[in-house]
Amino acid sequence: MVQDSSMAKKVFVSGCYDLLHSGHVEFFRQAAEYGDLYVGIGSDETILHYKGHKTLWNEQDRLFMVKAIRYVKDAYINEGSGIMDFVPTVDFLKPDILVVNEDGASEEKRKFCEERGMEYVVLKRDPHEGLEAHSSTAIKEQLCRIPTRLDLAGTWIDQPYVSCYAPGWAITISLEPTFEVRERCGLSTSTRNMIKKIWPLELPDMNPETLARLVFCYENNPERSDGIISGAQDSIGICIPGLCRHYYNNQYWPSKIETCNDESILSWLESHLVMIPMEPRKPGCSVVDGKDITLPKVQALAKAADDCWEAIMNKDLEAFAAAYKASFDAQVAMFPAMIQGTVPSYIEKYEKLVKAYKMPGAGGGGYLACVVENAETFANEHKEAIRLTIRRKK
Repeated sequence: MVQDSSMAKKVFVSGCYDLLHSGHVEFFRQAAEYGDLYVGIGSDETILHYKGHKTLWNEQDRLFMVKAIRYVKDAYINEGSGIMDFVPTVDFLKPDILVVNEDGASEEKRKFCEERGMEYVVLKRDPHEGLEAHSSTAIKEQLCRIPTRLDLAGTWIDQPYVSCYAPGWAITISLEPTFEVRERCGLSTSTRNMIKKIWPLELPDMNPETLARLVFCYENNPERSDGIISGAQDSIGICIPGLCRHYYNNQYWPSKIETCNDESILSWLESHLVMIPMEPRKPGCSVVDGKDITLPKVQALAKAADDCWEAIMNKDLEAFAAAYKASFDAQVAMFPAMIQGTVPSYIEKYEKLVKAYKMPGAGGGGYLACVVENAETFANEHKEAIRLTIRRKK
């Protein structure tokens, strides 16, 4: 018997639906079992301010797609703001039931329903039978083409409290995200996440150095309350393709930037670099505690970066490994807390299997980035090893 729609209860759900997938459709199907389904959709402005990034699809695209789903009676753009942006839509529609999934359930929503005499239903986040579970966040990460960066030598020289002792180069490579870019693992994920707030999936096509400056200024806005200035090597390493070195002399931004996009050199680097996943840096971990920055130590860091660049230009593997190790030794001499937690056990396991190793970024965990005789062979023998793809200049 077909239910008389005039007698059906009004059911309401709300969300962003920025990257519509089968999990959303299954949620709509289950919610529609309670009556006629109406959907509230977060506006572009609300998502920008609440989630801190632009939408992939604008609100009219999202409204069209949601309305086209057969389980949906009608849909609207919510006119409110924040997590409860649907309040004006509910007051207009006067639904009988508010349905949320278990991730979106809250005491605030339950009380809201109680105040308006609405039934409150929480659904489990189960995929449709025979389908895999999906989330918009995971799908966006899979689609995301924003690079990350690996620092090869000279790490910490981009901080004026280091380069004030002696100037020097930092050397970075921009990496294609061909692997899971894990948080708190030394690959500049904080800068990468800031970029995704502006450009969720890929970098804009513009001058790379100008783009790096924009990212650096955006991340280090004057209102930043923690007093920390993110080093310029993060934005430069992400935004400038290929191999890059940047010269710091008691300033936050480098006075010189040099790049190398020679295919033979980039391919040579890829054939000798791998990363070994370790545990992420622990929350609250401070790698600057106990720092000991002196002129000889900074000079050692700067010399190692010079030697590293020369070795790469000459494609001299033994010299590259020696300079790579010397740069990391200089880092640790200034910041001994870079090595803590379970890091020593990983070093002990791999140090005799590789030519040199270091930790990306500030250390404390994340990855061992290793120089090896042959990256392909090493990765075949050690399945945990990650091979790297350097981003090429377009």
